[in-house]
Amino acid sequence: MPELITGLPLHPLIVHFVVVLLPIASLGAILTAVWPAVRRRFGWLTVAAAAVATALVPVATTSGENLETGLGGGNPLIDRHQELADIMIWWALGLTVSVAALMIVHTMSERQTRTPAAPEIDDGGGSVATETMTATKRSTGLTVALVVAMLATVGLSIGTGIHIYRVGDAGARTVWQDVGENLK
Repeated sequence: MPELITGLPLHPLIVHFVVVLLPIASLGAILTAVWPAVRRRFGWLTVAAAAVATALVPVATTSGENLETGLGGGNPLIDRHQELADIMIWWALGLTVSVAALMIVHTMSERQTRTPAAPEIDDGGGSVATETMTATKRSTGLTVALVVAMLATVGLSIGTGIHIYRVGDAGARTVWQDVGENLK
């Protein structure tokens, strides 16, 4: 993996993708969990956003380790940032799995509640048979699974949002600590 892109360290470039995409995925996951209309329209997009953000987390941590090596170790602020960043993958992965599970259960539930009825009989006059949809009752198992997936998604979304803030705050303090002291 390259350490520099057009003369800039790769780490801050990749980190900004993660810092923007993970909170968007977290907010989208909460909305997907609690609002059925959002779930139907944007649920799979939320899964994709969470998956891309999760895939970028290891890139960000690896590029951060490369940057630390280039700068020389021994800074306790960098060490704290790195400790928090190493945990980020688990939060991101949990969010991705929970929102994906929510969407799988939702899709199964939607398919079960909308079953096609028998087509109308062609009377020989050239009319085309059409299918109508009839609503059926959702099974208790799918309802329980949907509620559990919704709760897990909301909990992991909140946890992911809090943790990405903690990682970002530790990183910002590492970079900007001296600047703030010099402005006083």
